[in-house]
Amino acid sequence: MTSTVPRIARIAALCTCVVAVSACDVLTRVLPSAGPTRNQIFAGSVQRQGDAFVVEVNQRVTAATSVVPTLGFPPSLLNAGVSNTEVIQPGDTLNLTVFENVSDGLLAGEGSNAATLSTLQVDTAGFIFIPYAGRIRAAGNTPEQLRDIITRNLDEQTPDPQVIVVREPGNGATVVVSGDVNGTGIYPIERPTRTLSGMLAAAGGTSVSAEITRVTVVRGGQTGTVWYQDIFRDPSVDIALRADDRILVEEDSRQFTALGATGAQTIVEFETQVLSAIDAIASVGGLNPSLADPTGVFILRNEPEVLAELVLARNDLTGAQRMIYVLDLTAPTGMFEARDFLIRDGDTVYVTSAPITQFNTAISALTGTLTSVTGVGDAINGTTN
Repeated sequence: MTSTVPRIARIAALCTCVVAVSACDVLTRVLPSAGPTRNQIFAGSVQRQGDAFVVEVNQRVTAATSVVPTLGFPPSLLNAGVSNTEVIQPGDTLNLTVFENVSDGLLAGEGSNAATLSTLQVDTAGFIFIPYAGRIRAAGNTPEQLRDIITRNLDEQTPDPQVIVVREPGNGATVVVSGDVNGTGIYPIERPTRTLSGMLAAAGGTSVSAEITRVTVVRGGQTGTVWYQDIFRDPSVDIALRADDRILVEEDSRQFTALGATGAQTIVEFETQVLSAIDAIASVGGLNPSLADPTGVFILRNEPEVLAELVLARNDLTGAQRMIYVLDLTAPTGMFEARDFLIRDGDTVYVTSAPITQFNTAISALTGTLTSVTGVGDAINGTTN
């Protein structure tokens, strides 16, 4: 008599296979994955009652979204003329030598006709004191002008005095340089350092990549920021400095997030002033050849109202909008669109997994199930034999 147990086991295994295959679609939605699929992202669009606009990138979209940081100095900083660094300021130190045309002068010691008055500091009101000449205003004058003033004052006390004035810059005309430079500190404004480029050079230059370094100048209530390299390339932004200016040099802080089927899932700092989508993908190792769906490269960002209306050709939006830009690298112009589309600070670059990847994951899960069922059948067969 033939046992019916093996037949029942085979029928059970067949039924399990049928149920398992029909469950593939369900498994692809519940099994672990790197993120949503291309279809799932499109299903969440505003066009399908979702909360984000999904927009395929083309030349018009690229042109509308090509916004780069606007840097520059206000007119008040750009139009300031180069200051006369020879003008004496409060806090400067003066060294005076007075030659008298007599052997026994007022200021000179016995047997000498010259007197040296060293380290005379200009007070906060701008004055210095010289014996027999009195309290003299030094601030606002050049050394040559001060020499004439002192000579006239002493001429009434000693015949034909000759005066030499040497200025040493003090803290009266200084700027503060801080941030990513090789020599932070307080620097006097002198002839070599009366412009921004000269002052940065005196501070040792930037300590980080010049390509992505920004320089901010604060003067009173005015502030401006430019790229470090532009200061040396464009004379118009190599502005003249003023006393009490503050200069901050800092590395660009922009960054984007890379997720999905890329070479790495990480937060990436900008390494260039302008970053395209293709460069962003390359910076994390490109697409994962075993997982990535080249038709599903997405850039997620919150787009300002004005730009969102421009991209969508609408005028009824309110506030910033969630936008998802789609790049299909397999399209005839896909690589060009990715090369021209610009990444902005805070963007998320997400690459979906290819559909076959999800299918293979489901099949792998089912294979384990079927293997278990086969083992049960073999065990039953072994028992009946």
